Amino acid sequence: MANQSNSNPNFIIYHNPRCSKSREGLAHLQANGIEPQVVSYMKTKFTVKEFDLLLAQLNMKPSELLRKGEKIFKSEYKALQLTEHEWKKVMLKHPELIERPIVVRGNKAVVGRPLENIDSLIKK
Repeated sequence: MANQSNSNPNFIIYHNPRCSKSREGLAHLQANGIEPQVVSYMKTKFTVKEFDLLLAQLNMKPSELLRKGEKIFKSEYKALQLTEHEWKKVMLKHPELIERPIVVRGNKAVVGRPLENIDSLIKK
């Protein structure tokens, strides 16, 4: 994924500007003097390799990163019992199902909800 702003190479935010929580996460970083690399993952979708790395940095399984309140989840996937590999494929196909924002610093990542999760990276 390409760098989409003048940025601090130490921080990356996987951002959906249509999401209020994602906007809050970006504003929180900026309020702490951090101008992160902003990746609009809804436009530039994750590759399998990028998503695998992100899951490792988060120390999470795909199902733990799944947004179950989204319309597409409720209409197409709620009743299904999928494996972690299958959930990963679904999330790559439908990135709106990926929890947001995700903030990365070095080899560690957090979901920026609540904002205190981001603080754990800032104070690192």
